[in-house]
Amino acid sequence: MATLHTVNKSPFESATFETCLGLAKSGSTILLIEDGIYAATQGTQPAEAISKAEGINFAVLGPDAQARGVDSKLADGIKVVDYDGFVDLVAEHDKVQAWL
Repeated sequence: MATLHTVNKSPFESATFETCLGLAKSGSTILLIEDGIYAATQGTQPAEAISKAEGINFAVLGPDAQARGVDSKLADGIKVVDYDGFVDLVAEHDKVQAWL
């Protein structure tokens, strides 16, 4: 059963991303939204954790990355989705877990 996890808190201000990553199962997707997109910024410890995660897909909401000026600084292997892509991810997964 695949789960879509959404993380909206910066990994530099909250342990939400780290907790989510530790509990996400293989086949799940973690979608980084709002300030959560900072976890996907190149050269950071959270981005390194993303690169080492096996069996988990990662995506960021493109408009949020653009609004924060980091859309050109995303780590490799991160899928960028728009709002339609967000809806598609929700439809593709059995359930959604919002990490607030």
